[in-house]
Parts: sequence; structure tokens; C-alpha cells
Amino acid sequence: MAEQKKISVEATVNAPVEKVWQVWNNPADIMQWNTPDPSWHTTSSENDLRTNGKFKSRMEAKDGSFGFDFEGTYDKVELHKEIAYTMPDGRTATTLFNGEDGKTTLTTTFDAESQNDPEFQKQGWQAILDNFVKYAENK
Repeated sequence: MAEQKKISVEATVNAPVEKVWQVWNNPADIMQWNTPDPSWHTTSSENDLRTNGKFKSRMEAKDGSFGFDFEGTYDKVELHKEIAYTMPDGRTATTLFNGEDGKTTLTTTFDAESQNDPEFQKQGWQAILDNFVKYAENK
């Protein structure tokens, strides 16, 4: 298997790491923020946040034209610090939580998939992360 390109996105949330962690991992919250733009929504979310636990969120275009399950199995869960997982196609992703002075910087690094341009993928993941920031700061 060829080496997969790694893509990173980052954002800072004006909230303590404990709150950021909770909003990032709570299925009811995930359904509110897990979207790249207003034309999409997350219709369901399940999260068993522990090593070897699984997660799944259903993302759909609001017009019904397209939808998919975003899912994986957790490889590492370190409270308020790191979440790493593997997706069904073998790609991996890691999110680091760095809390300092009441703010939290989130950095997600993931393996690019081969169907879409890496820059397009980065823009999509960054848009979801930016949406998370808005939601978490106003919750």
C-alpha cells in the first residue's frame, strides 16, 4: 500500500479543554456541529468513546441528494488530550486537544482519501472544525 498523504487542520476554541472535549464527543452535540456548510446535516450519531470503541455519524445533504456514514474504531483515547481512530478503509486520524489559559487548540491530522483532491478534503475538514468552534463557543 502506498504511503498516504497526511492532511492537518487546526482551530482554537475560546473554551476550556473539558468543555471542548465534551462537545466534541457527545452525540447530541455532534449532530449540531458536524457539517461543512448549512446545506448538510448530521442525522444520527453514535459514540462509544474508549479504545476499541466505535463511532458513526450519518451525514446527508439536506436536499436528499447524497449521504454517507462517517465511522471508525478508536485506537487511542486519552482524556482531554488525544483521540486516534481508524476508518473502515484503513485510513487513520488523530485529534489533539491542547488546553491552555481557558482556550483549547484542536489539531486533527488524517490520511487523505484517493477520490478527492487533498486540498478539497482539507477545506471540508477545516469547515467542519470551524463550525465546531462556533458551536462550542456559543453552547
